[in-house]
Amino acid sequence: MQQCELIQSIEKEQLKSDLPNFKVGDTISVHTRIIEGEKERIQVFTGTVISRKGKGLSATISLYRVSYGSGMERVFLLHSPRIAKIEILKSGKVRKAKLYYLRGVSGKAAKVKEQIMKKDKKVVAGPVVQEG
Repeated sequence: MQQCELIQSIEKEQLKSDLPNFKVGDTISVHTRIIEGEKERIQVFTGTVISRKGKGLSATISLYRVSYGSGMERVFLLHSPRIAKIEILKSGKVRKAKLYYLRGVSGKAAKVKEQIMKKDKKVVAGPVVQEG
């Protein structure tokens, strides 16, 4: 039992606390640190979250996007020191936990409905409704 507690305490120190609250269907951009020799730069990968797996230090997300006519999928470790920051661009409204079907579809079938937040924090799906 002592080894288990020791491992958990070490993992707890390495968990990131500044992660935004996002879910499957959201469009996010992940800023990744790329080290080439002695130089370090930030590369941004923007895509739709198609899955979240694991918990704790080994939690991963899969992002999918179509660029120049071909689909790209990339898996990121959420608590990796290589990830500089994560930004939420759009919040999606989906009814599934995994969106693997997006891999094989294109055009209108590959769209994810956007979830729009009102000022009073009620969730509305579809177009923006103008009040008064």
